[in-house]
Amino acid sequence: MRILVSNDDGIYSPGIAALAEVAAEFGTVRVVAPDVERSSSSHSITASRPLSYRATRVGSFSAYRVDGTPADCVALGAHLWGQVDLVLSGLNMGLNLGSSIWHSGTLAAAKQAAMLGLRGVALSAPATADVDFAPYKPWLREAIQTVLASPLRLVNINFPREPRGLLWTRVSVRQYDGKIVPTLDPMGRELYWFTVTPLQGAEEGTDRWALEQGWISLTPLGLDLTDESGLAAARQRQPLDELRAHTLSPPRSSPEAAKSVREDEAAAPLEDHSGDGTRQPHPA
Repeated sequence: MRILVSNDDGIYSPGIAALAEVAAEFGTVRVVAPDVERSSSSHSITASRPLSYRATRVGSFSAYRVDGTPADCVALGAHLWGQVDLVLSGLNMGLNLGSSIWHSGTLAAAKQAAMLGLRGVALSAPATADVDFAPYKPWLREAIQTVLASPLRLVNINFPREPRGLLWTRVSVRQYDGKIVPTLDPMGRELYWFTVTPLQGAEEGTDRWALEQGWISLTPLGLDLTDESGLAAARQRQPLDELRAHTLSPPRSSPEAAKSVREDEAAAPLEDHSGDGTRQPHPA
């Protein structure tokens, strides 16, 4: 089994070394990760400049540092290695629970794997964890074994400080205050902090609830964000042109129609969504 290990904390994070050591028990490991920290970079990709890819070492493993995002690293690593069976992202120094899956670079690496048809697993530990991560290695091993024994293609795993065991969970979706708190720099210029304080508690069976109770959270994820119940209700409440569309449009688009939409996507203006000056297609 070929296992690509990546992260968003950067190639020299102690967490990626710990994960690579455990992953080596399951197959051949190659480490491909950002050259610097790219936390909270979400699923941004580098589209307006070429990427550089440089060899380095992470412990005893072949490793490569990329001047791009976590998603870039997985796409480039999978392309250059030729065949990848599993992508592991982490071990992140900081939890990725609930709504943080939207902006997590750790999750983005695993999601990129799933988008490429590979299996992707994101693994995160508390930011206060000991940097040698030794206590987590047996739990890392058990979590990876659990995922490999399942048919799941995309899983988000979070480890509490002192694990009691493993649970399958769902995402904790909570409302946040999203307040903007103004402050001043030493020169008297205005700055702003964006605060993220939850307004609701975690429901039983969610990833956050599991961590609060001391359990390792394994959350299966999907790439389809469609609200199926909402879609069904909308079609019943406000029928649009579905009947005409089914009558006039074929089930599969013609190559010409598909090409036209692809061209419209490619013609989108470039905007900076990466946080590092990289300009990305909009919407990203």
